[in-house]
Amino acid sequence: MISRHNRTEKTTLDSANRWLTRTVLGIGLASLFSDLSHEMATAVLPFFLAQQIAASSFVLGLIEGLSDGLASYFKLIGGWWTDRTGKRKPVAVIGYTLTALATSSLAFANSWVTVLVSRCSAWAARGGRTEARNALLVDSVDGRHYGRAFGFERSMDTIGAVFAPLIALALVALGFSYRTIFFVALVPGLLAVIALLLFVREAGRRARPERRLFADLRQLPAGFRDYVLAVGVFGLGQFAPTLLILRASELLSASNPASVSAQLSIGFYVLFNVAQAGSAYLFGSLSHRLGSIYLLASSYVCFALAAIGFAFANGQIGSLTALFALAGFAVGGIEAMEPTAAAELLPKDYRGTGYGVLGAANGVGDFLSSTAVGGLWASFGAGAGFVFAALFNIVSVVLLLLLRSSFKPSSES
Repeated sequence: MISRHNRTEKTTLDSANRWLTRTVLGIGLASLFSDLSHEMATAVLPFFLAQQIAASSFVLGLIEGLSDGLASYFKLIGGWWTDRTGKRKPVAVIGYTLTALATSSLAFANSWVTVLVSRCSAWAARGGRTEARNALLVDSVDGRHYGRAFGFERSMDTIGAVFAPLIALALVALGFSYRTIFFVALVPGLLAVIALLLFVREAGRRARPERRLFADLRQLPAGFRDYVLAVGVFGLGQFAPTLLILRASELLSASNPASVSAQLSIGFYVLFNVAQAGSAYLFGSLSHRLGSIYLLASSYVCFALAAIGFAFANGQIGSLTALFALAGFAVGGIEAMEPTAAAELLPKDYRGTGYGVLGAANGVGDFLSSTAVGGLWASFGAGAGFVFAALFNIVSVVLLLLLRSSFKPSSES
């Protein structure tokens, strides 16, 4: 009979020798199904707000910004809580379940305020689960494979985001209402929960009830704090992708019927997600050789170029195709490299807390950025909002390169 100690040693050995562990696969499947769920809702949300709620671009930016801001708080608390309790999987399971239920509740919305409540609830749960999931992922592989594991998870997540708008588009074409699509989104959301329950195995960790949040924050390495500063500045210019859908719809509606511009915009969003899926895996596979910080900086540059392009876009199909592809390529690299670089800098016992801080910094930035871009757009035109975002993107690249000497890899990575 194999003892528990020997099973633990075998699991550790397997993790050191391969990156596609049972847990990585389970998390990847959960990300795929969960993204199918909430991206189906995201794909039609701008049109639901504009056509049935009569909300403006400012309201969309406010909804996305407040949702991201609330998620940032729960990322911090959720990540730290997993370090304190020694349990990551239960937090992830609860978060995925609540995200699915809150997303489907959009079907009952009858004003932009109720849309805000549903979206904020879904994103709060999503925030609470995200850092538990990231820590589970890092705990399950050797440091050499962080990039591949995160690249795989981000690719699976984005594959869900590729098919979600296509499913939503097909349902719209078949005559289904936006509210029905919100209901349908519940099914893949619950499949994500099942994938976590069946596949993910959590290594036993000792609970630390004596730990306190602010004391743990002070224990984070100085280099990691510098890294979070650069990432947070970038977050000030990383707006929600729903604003790109709205921008495309606005440009296309000048020469196309509303139904055609909506379908084309969703098609562009599919392209965005295809590019994101490909670049996430590409950057993840290259990170160990080329360095996660340099790959992250290049992703930030690409996002800045995309933001400038959307500021001056003229509604031509070719230019919008290129811009959505560039934006997706950039976001794929960002989403794969930000947690990879963090994993390299964080000690094992502070991964949940560190990921929570990183997520909170991003969430606050996303809140301010989406709200500001939406507000500037409504007041001065889309160009002002997107140029505002690009300026912060460029500043973050400069900070990353200036501070990179302080980014010292943890001895436990």
